[in-house]
Amino acid sequence: MRVVAAMSGGVDSAVAAARMLDAGHEVVGVHLALSQSAATLRESARGCCTIEDAGDARRVADRLGIPFYVWDMAERFKRDVVDDFVAEYAAGRTPNPCLRCNEKIKFAALLDKAVALGFDAVATGHYAQIVRTPDGRRELHRALDPAKDQSYVLGVLDAEQLARAFFPLGDTCKPQVREEAADRGFYVARKPDSHDICFIADGDTRGWLERALEVRPGEIVDTDGAVVGEHRGAFAYTVGQRRGLRLSRPAPDGEPRYVVEVRTAANQVVVGTAELLGIDAITGDHARWCGQAPEGVVRVGAQVRAHGEEVPAQAWADGDRVQVRLAGRIRGVAPGQSVVLYDGTRVVGSATIASARLDRSRDAAEPMSST
Repeated sequence: MRVVAAMSGGVDSAVAAARMLDAGHEVVGVHLALSQSAATLRESARGCCTIEDAGDARRVADRLGIPFYVWDMAERFKRDVVDDFVAEYAAGRTPNPCLRCNEKIKFAALLDKAVALGFDAVATGHYAQIVRTPDGRRELHRALDPAKDQSYVLGVLDAEQLARAFFPLGDTCKPQVREEAADRGFYVARKPDSHDICFIADGDTRGWLERALEVRPGEIVDTDGAVVGEHRGAFAYTVGQRRGLRLSRPAPDGEPRYVVEVRTAANQVVVGTAELLGIDAITGDHARWCGQAPEGVVRVGAQVRAHGEEVPAQAWADGDRVQVRLAGRIRGVAPGQSVVLYDGTRVVGSATIASARLDRSRDAAEPMSST
């Protein structure tokens, strides 16, 4: 197969490209230029897509003897990922830009361009596994190494995208990848992993948002409407947050207070007790299925954070929405996060959380079928 290896300049994508070449594919390395004003040098383990990263990717491609190109997707990345991130926070929601990047950039813009140029597939350094079923379908599964599993941020991929995706590292632990990179003589073998949000290199999300959005000070209120503090922009708060509230009036019972709601229209942040954070019902929109949508009510595991715990649940498709009922309460679930559904290790699909609540009126569970 003719394969585009997405090469970020890190160790994972370097080894992924090498393994695709070893497997006998015709491989071309591609580095995505995603910043309209890319930094020259990486200043820390945060961020990516610097000119230095592009150079690191090129050195690996040269060592492998494969063609290498830099594709400029900065405008598309700004529109589909960065602007979406800003708009979601402005609306009082808490987005995950990594899912949006995988959906809109790496497995849409990149894949579409690769196919248009005659390539068959895209390979990345994500830690996840593709499993082929007896009837030839490709399923997305968790990685062998649970500490590195990235299937959550890939839960937005549909069946057509999975049919053209390769994740060569899914059966390998990170120390083995670094050892393999060193054995291959890759300069990036000991390069630190990128983490946090790639386009906020210093890790200061609040400061970045304050520069991107109009700062409108407003009230922090309790659930009875009493003013208990002031904020410097409701967009900087997320459901479940405790630190940084600086409340002027402590709670009468002395218990800590958490953000339980962000009201952007009223420019208010609402705080309450930890008990109010517990939810067991989720409505998700922008449903994405890694294959066929489930029929009827199905038993699944639900995960609402990239490295969060999977919770037993029941779920069903509701038009372009997903309804999820958790077996127990979880805390701090904010609109804008993503819920990813699993059947064992297989990713069933995902949705963006529109609302999360405690369903006090829920009757006995409906009969459920297996996925």
